[in-house]
Amino acid sequence: MSDPVAASAQPTAATPGAPARRSGSLRVSALLGAVVGLADQLTKPWAVNRLSGGRDVDVVWTLRFHLTFNSGMAFSRGQGLGPVIGVVALVVVVGLVLTLRRDASRLSTVGTGLVIGGAIGNIIDRLFRGDAWLRGSVVDFIDFQWFPIFNIADIAVNVGGALLILGAVRGGSQEAAP
Repeated sequence: MSDPVAASAQPTAATPGAPARRSGSLRVSALLGAVVGLADQLTKPWAVNRLSGGRDVDVVWTLRFHLTFNSGMAFSRGQGLGPVIGVVALVVVVGLVLTLRRDASRLSTVGTGLVIGGAIGNIIDRLFRGDAWLRGSVVDFIDFQWFPIFNIADIAVNVGGALLILGAVRGGSQEAAP
């Protein structure tokens, strides 16, 4: 007969915190981040080429594509702080990658991937769309006309941030339950 106590003490691939789970979370987040960053970077040259010269594209209702450049942060605040914003974004990306080394929930894995991809998309703009290192402006073009203009990266950062908050709240409530 086998000892059920000894068998339950053996680690398995399903054990929370197992290395396979952590590396899987990192891979999923990295893949999602790459897809978001690529989608963001593919849409921005389209916007610059198609919308320059004040040309707009009306899509539906109040949604239109209208080209703007933002050298600041959300809602065009902090104009001229591109280098500071870029460095903070890089630190956030590194911090998020390091958090994936711990056991990550599905929500936090997806949220982290979205935030990383969005941050990288906007960092690329700051690096390569200006005269000097991190002095570039972020290309924004999705315009509801009643909300600040944004891009794919901004959507990913906001949705990813919301998922991270939701994951933290759900994780905290699960730990508090007896």
